[in-house]
Amino acid sequence: MGQPRTVSVDYRRPMRRIQRSAQIQAPPAKVYAFLSDPANLPLWQTGVVSSERTSPPPTVAGSTGRAVFEVMGQQVTAETTVREAVPDRRLVVASSVAGMSVVGSLDLVAADGGTRVTFSSDVKAESIFMAPLERIVADAAEKELDPSLDRLRAALSALPE
Repeated sequence: MGQPRTVSVDYRRPMRRIQRSAQIQAPPAKVYAFLSDPANLPLWQTGVVSSERTSPPPTVAGSTGRAVFEVMGQQVTAETTVREAVPDRRLVVASSVAGMSVVGSLDLVAADGGTRVTFSSDVKAESIFMAPLERIVADAAEKELDPSLDRLRAALSALPE
């Protein structure tokens, strides 16, 4: 009898990145102030039912929150952590729910009298059991980027100057 055969299964691929950009007719400071307040998340990001801050303001790296999302007809609660918070320039928020890791980034650049907002999301299965769903989750998230940016544009245009 020979050596036992070892089989290796590699489900770890690089995170799937999805990204879109939009021009918002508001200065970066106004856009950042709106985006960095977790209470505003349901006003612009599709699929978000509610969102709250669970650490004291202001929003800084390490700040935490809780968001409730509607995903495929189910409500899912996600604990969130701010990874980066650069006022008027960048906000990065991470969460992990039901075996999926999602890192959302919002990059702001002053452009054409307003702000160019780039919304990126990295989606990664955290286990071999969730790996088959990674593509489905990423595809669903990708379909929501443009509508979310449209809602962001509308929400900011409705704010007083």
